[in-house]
Amino acid sequence: MSDLFIRPFELRHWRKWLFAMALAVAAFGSGGPLAAQSYPERPVTMIVPFPAGGATDTLARYLGENMRQLLGQPIIIENVGGAAGTIGVGRTVRSPADGYTLSIGTSTTHMLTGGLYTLPFDLLKDIEPVIYIGSEPLLLAARKDFPADNLKGLIAYLKANPAKASVGIAGVGAQGHLAGIEFQKITGTRFTFVPYRGNAPAMQDLLAGQIDFMMEPSSNFKSLIATGSVKPIAVTGKARLPASPNIPTIEEAGLPGFTASLWYALWAPKDTPKDIVEKLNTALRAVLADATVKKRLDDLGIEISPRDQQSPQALRAFQKAEAERWWPVIKASNLKAE
Repeated sequence: MSDLFIRPFELRHWRKWLFAMALAVAAFGSGGPLAAQSYPERPVTMIVPFPAGGATDTLARYLGENMRQLLGQPIIIENVGGAAGTIGVGRTVRSPADGYTLSIGTSTTHMLTGGLYTLPFDLLKDIEPVIYIGSEPLLLAARKDFPADNLKGLIAYLKANPAKASVGIAGVGAQGHLAGIEFQKITGTRFTFVPYRGNAPAMQDLLAGQIDFMMEPSSNFKSLIATGSVKPIAVTGKARLPASPNIPTIEEAGLPGFTASLWYALWAPKDTPKDIVEKLNTALRAVLADATVKKRLDDLGIEISPRDQQSPQALRAFQKAEAERWWPVIKASNLKAE
């Protein structure tokens, strides 16, 4: 195709046209019902299981706007917080399986809570996986005057001072808490967990020197690292942070085999028609493939999932594997959600 034909159109409009054609071909080939082929015919609600303003809410609104441009209908964000996200997830479980109610959430809301709470639904069976969006590694960061400057030094200090160091956590059973428990087991160290009601008050005490270190989602520390207010030790992901390339991964720093991330994904009510799930999946795969979207998620500290892990089947397998890893940790530690 010649440049003379492409130039009158903006690249974004060209991508939209190709995406629309792909959806049309997929709908025709699937032989699905007319309702699935014409979906969506009205606004779609995406439930965020947290109050407005947090990382998940920010991600949902950004992705929702990009999905609107492809699906042709608004994505309405509804914040339903409470009980570590289980109230919002339960709202989705009870919603009609018609594709007009979606549930975006994290490894905490859609996996860890299954080990912490006795829920009236099964997180692995009663919601329909749509797509694994991406993950955010945790960052091990210490107060700026902590005596150790790197991971080996930190481990040596913890071994020389058993149970004396304190680590702030965003709540009992949160991702950082479980990662800390596993870290103790692997390194043979002991330290005291100090639970807070969220990351913000914990970080205030870290800045004030009231606690020694934290292991929480990396985006929480972005501004503190820039100002030198905390001492970054290592990232618990498999790759360094694009925004902070000087911070080593925990494996590079000397602890192979240890990874922990907060991950994000999208679900729908159980038994949502397969054609609708596939249409939603196709839309989000197109959104996540956009270079502008990737840059924005990089800024948020979120690494987009690999293309071969973006199918509904891959999300179901990943969610199950994560539950098999973390639920035994919860059980063995006798953790009870507050």
